[in-house]
Amino acid sequence: MAGDGGVREHYREFSAWLAQQTPDAIERKRMEADLTFRRVGITFAVYGDHAGTERLIPFDMIPRIIPAAEWALLQRGLVQRVRALNMFIDDVYHEQHIIRAGIIPAEQIYRNAQYRPEMQGIQVASDIYAHVAGIDIVRAGAGEFYVLEDNLRVPSGVSYMLEDRKMMMRLHPELFASHQIAPVEHYPDMLLDNLRSVAPTGVMDPTVVVMTPGMYNSAYFEHAFLAQQMGVELVEGKDLFVSNGAVFMRTTRGPKKVDVIYRRLDDDFLDPLAFRADSALGVPGLLSVYRAGRVTLANAIGTGVADDKSIYPYVPDIIRFYLSEEPVLNNVPTYQCRKPDELSYTLANLADLVVKEVHGAGGYGMLVGPASTAEQIEAFRARLLAHPEGYIAQPTLALSHCPTFVESGVAPRHIDLRPFVLSGKTISMVPGGLTRVALQEGSLVVNSSQGGGTKDTWVLES
Repeated sequence: MAGDGGVREHYREFSAWLAQQTPDAIERKRMEADLTFRRVGITFAVYGDHAGTERLIPFDMIPRIIPAAEWALLQRGLVQRVRALNMFIDDVYHEQHIIRAGIIPAEQIYRNAQYRPEMQGIQVASDIYAHVAGIDIVRAGAGEFYVLEDNLRVPSGVSYMLEDRKMMMRLHPELFASHQIAPVEHYPDMLLDNLRSVAPTGVMDPTVVVMTPGMYNSAYFEHAFLAQQMGVELVEGKDLFVSNGAVFMRTTRGPKKVDVIYRRLDDDFLDPLAFRADSALGVPGLLSVYRAGRVTLANAIGTGVADDKSIYPYVPDIIRFYLSEEPVLNNVPTYQCRKPDELSYTLANLADLVVKEVHGAGGYGMLVGPASTAEQIEAFRARLLAHPEGYIAQPTLALSHCPTFVESGVAPRHIDLRPFVLSGKTISMVPGGLTRVALQEGSLVVNSSQGGGTKDTWVLES
């Protein structure tokens, strides 16, 4: 709805359709969606959920609709941001111009848990580190967009974007006949083309695989889904081995050389000879082949140095430094608790701020001041005082809502958007992304790992 109470232009046709639906019809469609998702096995682990280790991600049938002009702005800002972040990572592991220029303090890099000294001086294919980026976008009170978080290590969620679209087309094909909705179904083809484009030098017909930690990983469905959609093998570390300076895959026809690994496990577990010696998930010797340029890892080892929340406040300056451009998309104002004056402000305003661990993910290890008790705030204050360098703080934005079906009917719930940006020879993306919705009334936490739901995202073509 617009400020005057009328329906926004790009929602009018959908709103008129929705007004004609009966509650019983909607409930039947919801049950059909749940049954289909359960049959397909679209689940996600909810950590700390004592009722079970896996559950369906709730799917909401009211889509998020984005007009073409808004998407054009978002796409321009996302391409700019990901290009600059790739340049930053390359610089960190090579000349380090940005450190010498005093833009980012050296200790913010070298003391970063995601910084990998093993990557120093390694030349990666096409100078691309974050081949797949998931950038979390929120919209605040005045309608402006902000980047909330950069996910550059192993961003997940694209399979739910694709399955949500398939479900909406199955349940309500009439809506796609009456709206000009940009397609997203070609994402797996784009991803495969992108991965093939960054194969090692001289490889004309690269073999691509998806590497998973295994079926007990929370995003295993996505790993298997993407491998199937791209028509490539899904492998675990035990399926690969290093020999004669190359990586091979065990097959029923004998060893097959692998050129590009779309890995969905963290750096620490990739190679027990280089990182965690107790890892049973990786491939011994993988780093040596990678350093020699004989295999491409997507995303690159050490990419996390750019998506750590301690680096996030510097991204606008990173864009200015490498591209000589002003950021198209703004950051959320951020206080770095390692700075004494900003720590003092944070401690004095904990009840009004969101405080996050700089190495945290998935909505864990954070304080949402307005939704916390006095006891929770005081307990978090002690953690902040003990390790201020481990936290950042941000104001609680008046995040936008989207109508959502809940137990009581249609009600407003907070949402965010995760578009997926692919970097290779070019930077590309499908129009849309994963819209996540906080199903609890008043909640700002949309993460699927903590019980959030998803919506289909419609980008209108005109």
